[in-house]
Amino acid sequence: MAQNVKRALYLLMAVVILAGCEKLFSKKPAKDTTAAVTPAATEVKGTLIAKVNNQPITLEELNEEVEGFNKYVPADKPDQKIDTRDKKIEYLKNEMVRRALLAQAAEDRGLARKEELQKALNNFKQNLLVAELIKVETESIEVTSSEIEDYYNQYREQLKEPEERSIREIVVAGESEAKDILIELLRGADFAALAQSRSIAPSKNDGGDLGYIKKGLKSPQFDEVAFSFSLDVGKTSNYFKGPEGYYILKLEAKREGKVKTLSDLWDDIKNGLKFLKQQKKVEELISTLSAKAKIEVIESAVK
Repeated sequence: MAQNVKRALYLLMAVVILAGCEKLFSKKPAKDTTAAVTPAATEVKGTLIAKVNNQPITLEELNEEVEGFNKYVPADKPDQKIDTRDKKIEYLKNEMVRRALLAQAAEDRGLARKEELQKALNNFKQNLLVAELIKVETESIEVTSSEIEDYYNQYREQLKEPEERSIREIVVAGESEAKDILIELLRGADFAALAQSRSIAPSKNDGGDLGYIKKGLKSPQFDEVAFSFSLDVGKTSNYFKGPEGYYILKLEAKREGKVKTLSDLWDDIKNGLKFLKQQKKVEELISTLSAKAKIEVIESAVK
């Protein structure tokens, strides 16, 4: 939740950039057309690197924002990261100083007293407080090695990789043609040869061979037939309608999904168990708070 809040802030900063920054740091001072109120001096906690009127900006604040900004830079665009002193200074001037100026101007105009803004700020504050409370309540939660091992031993069959099946397909446009091909197959025709000569699918060049596949590669109709318990190795399915036409499948082989080792799944199980513990802790906290609180929900008023 806190990361989403930071991301929203950085998106807001990006909007500010679009306004341009050349005039702000040009040597020629801009003409003052407002009677701005200088904010009261704020105590500096950290290394001072800038001041906007009496509002300080510290190195620690800059580094925290830069770190947050860099997290959202796409992996394929590393040049967009703020990773040099010059880029930090540019960010300080073009983002943090400009934002402080605009915020002070909003305060001067009394915008902070607007009802809708007060509601938004209160919601923002509430979300931050909830995130911080959850962090405080759950940061000491740990998952033991024995808990991870017990979970793995109990669910190892469910944790194994899905079954794979080697499938050939024939796909044709019409139902009548599908019936004719099925009759030929039942009379002993070669599936691969018919796939090469009659199928409209890209797999026709390989005799309809799709290789070993897992569920989800094709459509639900395809999976229902290809992974049916009634389809035996070496057998051909009935024809059925799918997204690209009418299908006939042949099961060439199948292999059970490999059981993943405890080492492979250790981190995933640990993170999953920790999340469940955190959820339980939060639910217990809400239950305790609800028992002490006076809560009234007027359902009839909800339209």
